[in-house]
Amino acid sequence: MNGPASIEVVRQHLIDPEICIRCNTCEETCPIDAITHDENNYVVRADICNGCMACVPPCPTGAIDNWRTVLRADAYSIDEQFTWDVLPEQNTMAVPPAEPALPAQGDSTDEADGIEVDTVRGAQVPPWSAAKPYVNLYTHASPTSATVVGNYRLTDASTSSDIHHIVLDFGAMPFPVLEGQSIGILPPGASADGRVHHARQYSIASPRDGERPGYNNVSLTVKRVARQHGDAVDGVCSNYLCDLKKGDTVSVIGPFGSTFLMPNHPNSHLLMICTGTGSAPMRAMTEYRRRKRLKGATGKLMLFFGARTKEELPYFGPLTNLPKDFIDTTLAFSRTAGQAKRYVQDAMRERAADVASLLKDDNTYIYVCGLKGMEDGVLQALREIAEQRQLDWDALWAKLKREGRLHLETY
Repeated sequence: MNGPASIEVVRQHLIDPEICIRCNTCEETCPIDAITHDENNYVVRADICNGCMACVPPCPTGAIDNWRTVLRADAYSIDEQFTWDVLPEQNTMAVPPAEPALPAQGDSTDEADGIEVDTVRGAQVPPWSAAKPYVNLYTHASPTSATVVGNYRLTDASTSSDIHHIVLDFGAMPFPVLEGQSIGILPPGASADGRVHHARQYSIASPRDGERPGYNNVSLTVKRVARQHGDAVDGVCSNYLCDLKKGDTVSVIGPFGSTFLMPNHPNSHLLMICTGTGSAPMRAMTEYRRRKRLKGATGKLMLFFGARTKEELPYFGPLTNLPKDFIDTTLAFSRTAGQAKRYVQDAMRERAADVASLLKDDNTYIYVCGLKGMEDGVLQALREIAEQRQLDWDALWAKLKREGRLHLETY
């Protein structure tokens, strides 16, 4: 007599399309390329995913942390996932499997040789003294609205880089935020296939007590997207935001982010490295520290800020007017006529002694924000500076991540 057929049950990893803000963090983090996306959704390939959990902690919304128990033969295909607007309910006919033994968060296992590899480059925990953030107060299904109370161009009108400082007021609707968090903007209209536009994520550029102190408002730093990968395009949300007028209303979700937060103890040092609109969280942190300057506090602020030219660097005027004893700022321009290209990592090497002094201090917290291409260069510069001063960079790097003192947010 034949025995019963073996039925394999799996715990399939899925991404919630209602919560996901399409920030690409999960796809960039996945060590085995199990995550992909189209113009609608981010999805997980069931035949590749090994449940390593590397993608879960960095997700700013929690959309990534969803699972369904299914028969392997009935696992949801990526084509099916691409069509979803909501997650399917759990199929109660599937037999729940034993919980798999998963690697520690932040680690993944290379199944080919059994070697455990740390795939995460930045901290996945906040600084120990950071304030507790609120997240996901408003969702795609239940957004809130804000009124535009300011929209100002930050870059010189002679440049093609059109960057705006946009202030949104929430009135009586609670919208608590911390420096380093982000929000999602729901642009009006629909894509060519008739699907409503998904939210676009923007870092908050104002401190926790508002762009205007004591008011329930936030500011954003938004660059108008007119070209992408060399092709002419009209960024759906960036053009919408840059064209907003005072008095217009926008739909907002969030806030998001629970790790890219600043420390609250006054003796902490901030080493901030950014390019372009990556300056938004740095502006928020700097402004909070400026407003809360405490007598006797020893915390230092050091900023490396890069752009193509001086005219394309947002907040250039206000930044250069900040007191030198408050913040140590070094600017790097890569396209100044008649001068060699200079990037933030070059500026860091020029200030190696000062950077190394901060690296040696357990009160130093490092924040990197900007285009993805800067990440490798910045980490390499940190390695070189550390090793030149006889610091074990690999050990220091692991410590910085473990203690929530190295935060990367690149896109």
